[in-house]
Amino acid sequence: MDSLYLLIPLSVGLVLAILAVFGWALHGGQFEDLESEAERILTDEVRPLDSDQAPPLKQREQSPDSN
Repeated sequence: MDSLYLLIPLSVGLVLAILAVFGWALHGGQFEDLESEAERILTDEVRPLDSDQAPPLKQREQSPDSN
């Protein structure tokens, strides 16, 4: 019975934290455009890379400096 005094407030706190993260993601626009991201994988266009991304495997195999 004494463990309920600890578990109930912890579970309420966890639910409130989950709701806060969900509200933050919803307000930040994470769920605004779901269709274009789902269709993006079907296109063949090559997007420019960021500085921290490696080139795709096909481009690495074709480059002359990858001996």
